[in-house]
Amino acid sequence: MHRISIAIRTLFALCLLGATFNHLAAIVQHGLLWDYGYGTAISPFSKVYWDTLTILDPLAAVLLFLKPRAGVRLTVLIIASYVLHNTYYVAIHDQWSAPFYLAQAGFLVVVLCLSPLAMRGLSPRNVDVADVRVPATSGNFVASQPPSATGHNRSVDTDA
Repeated sequence: MHRISIAIRTLFALCLLGATFNHLAAIVQHGLLWDYGYGTAISPFSKVYWDTLTILDPLAAVLLFLKPRAGVRLTVLIIASYVLHNTYYVAIHDQWSAPFYLAQAGFLVVVLCLSPLAMRGLSPRNVDVADVRVPATSGNFVASQPPSATGHNRSVDTDA
């Protein structure tokens, strides 16, 4: 399952880096806070949001490998907010079949479908030993103790 997780995260990272390239190219060609051809119909928030993706997309791509859980979550957050945000402008301008929008919506579907698999292939989170409860032999629950040098767990049941 680990290989599948790596393959999925690599796919996500490549798509995010492609989006980074697109946003960076728009900034180089048109400058910061470009209206993406929508003119005065665009809000300043949207301009800032699109430019911010130039930073968030590569950040998510890096996190997919350095902090995979955070990277997958950020990827879901980015593409879900992106499609939701862009749907507003697509609806106003009747661009439902525009290739850019179909690609974004398609990537959202892929991310939503594959994110659980990408997360499943990751090792479990570190759990603090003090937070773990194990059943004692009498049926009462006690906090687990760190393993002894022999590798056995020593649980003490104080109610026995």
